[in-house]
Amino acid sequence: MSLLDKISRVFSNNSQDTLNYKEDLLSSLLVMAWMVEARDPYTGGHLWRVSRMSNLLATEMKLSPADVSRITIGGFLHDLGKVSVPDSILNKKGPLTDDEYDIIKTHPDVGWRMIAGHPLASLIEASVRGHHEKPDGKGYPRGLSGHDIPVDARIVGICDAFDAMTSTRSYRRGMPIEKALSIIQSNLGTQFDQNIGETFIKLGQSSHELLHIVGHSDEGIPLHECPMCGPTLVVQKDQGVGDHTYCRSCSGEFKLEEKEGNLVTQMTGKLGRPKNLEPEVDRDLIARIVRDSAQHLSF
Repeated sequence: MSLLDKISRVFSNNSQDTLNYKEDLLSSLLVMAWMVEARDPYTGGHLWRVSRMSNLLATEMKLSPADVSRITIGGFLHDLGKVSVPDSILNKKGPLTDDEYDIIKTHPDVGWRMIAGHPLASLIEASVRGHHEKPDGKGYPRGLSGHDIPVDARIVGICDAFDAMTSTRSYRRGMPIEKALSIIQSNLGTQFDQNIGETFIKLGQSSHELLHIVGHSDEGIPLHECPMCGPTLVVQKDQGVGDHTYCRSCSGEFKLEEKEGNLVTQMTGKLGRPKNLEPEVDRDLIARIVRDSAQHLSF
């Protein structure tokens, strides 16, 4: 009996052991994705934001709980393949050359090859491989068009692009939500799915949900500003007054303080040591995503 056959037999019942095993498998992938994201100090919270927006959009489209959960997980894992992109390209402070962009364009297929042998591969293939495909067929890596692009990829692709537009990078500030929505509007049917894009725009215009995601690294936790580098400081839910956080771009040390009831960061004038600058997985955040998703998924 193959490993996949054994796993399928385990998943044929609904025991607590089965649920625990599902959660362990999901966690292993989300931790891997977190470590890939940690290579770039300017993408802190990107995976959570794309996952959270994908969840909201799929829910707004009235998809089933299983579909919403699968797309939520796919949103967190979509950039796994960026592990193969050199730091000199990933963190470049300026436009990419054609050759550098060609390297960036390999990451969906690299991500798919990374997880192809994993028991959950089929669950996330669409999001990992397809989030840069475009309805007009000019996307990558396969040049799919229209409804040949899986719905998971069409949803995650819009949320990924919106987060890229509204997030700060080393060479530019993120744009306002309204401007990003107008760009999506202008590219419906070409870069973005017409119906899904319209739903996302309505979601952005009719609720305040996106305000609580853009510029945040977790629910209710905004990114904090490094005066030198911008919003690169990630604070985790279990941190409080007196704890320290570090800018992984310039290595600056910051102390958490309370001001008018809010948690703020204050420069200490010191630099973090190598141990301080090691990426630390937010296991609480991952556990919450896994817990909310695993119960609805069949795999």
